[in-house]
Amino acid sequence: MTIAFISHPDCAAYAAGAEHPDVPARLGAIQDQLLSTGLDVALRHYDAPLVTREQLCRAHVAGYVDGVFGAAAGDGADVGPQLLNAALRAAGAAVLAVDLVLSGRSTSAFCSVRPPGHHAERDRGMGFCVFNNLAVGALHALRAHGLERVAVVDFDAHFGNGTDAILGGMPEVLQCSLFQYPFYPYTLPERDDTRAVHIRLPANSDGARLRAEVASCWLPRLEAFRPGLIMISAGFDAHAEDDMADLLLGEQDFAWMTHRLRECAERHAQGRIVSLLEGGYAPAALGRCVAAHLKALLG
Repeated sequence: MTIAFISHPDCAAYAAGAEHPDVPARLGAIQDQLLSTGLDVALRHYDAPLVTREQLCRAHVAGYVDGVFGAAAGDGADVGPQLLNAALRAAGAAVLAVDLVLSGRSTSAFCSVRPPGHHAERDRGMGFCVFNNLAVGALHALRAHGLERVAVVDFDAHFGNGTDAILGGMPEVLQCSLFQYPFYPYTLPERDDTRAVHIRLPANSDGARLRAEVASCWLPRLEAFRPGLIMISAGFDAHAEDDMADLLLGEQDFAWMTHRLRECAERHAQGRIVSLLEGGYAPAALGRCVAAHLKALLG
């Protein structure tokens, strides 16, 4: 069992503002936890490459991609050069992760990147997201590698509206998500059908509620779908210590979900999992959650 750990200094090089929740220290807290637990030596480290325009345009309309690049070149833009570089590395990490896992060079991969991506839609960014990292990776798996079935799992506390808008309804994709509702982005999935199962959790839901919902809703659908790859939008802002949501999960709950997903991947996908960091804004809790997630991936 080998895990690729993909990151890049560019992902920690931009700061969105003193009061912004998405601080560079998030990635530092993950690295500190890996070092203190000894997990660091069990991982294969890779630098995230820059995503290409062709790879981005599988998930985003060309006009939006060109507009982001144009805005970054202007003065006083919301997307400056440092944020653009980080966003290009974050999406590039997803592509590299897919390549490593589908080529057999790694069993699974974790992308420790920012900005997150699951709110970014085809033609606009939202929240803290510029490009939809997971959608870029999933479409790379389907289009460049010819994979037939990809399961997309999102356990961030916020609904991944961008991922739903880009991948929703595709017969090659099964979406499994959970999120607090009502909550940002205050929209609901366009569909709950044979290719999508979305769990809406009320505020103050705990690990027991989560496990019951996942066991009854996600797991049977994943088994029936038999994915060739599982991709995870790994948001950890549902942790009880994170004030960006009102859910009460602990590290053990994220580990439990990861174990169940790994078991499914081992049965149907040769163990292949690609996980990408989304939310998680209490750095100490985030570090512990990612460590628990990686330990579960390691088995």
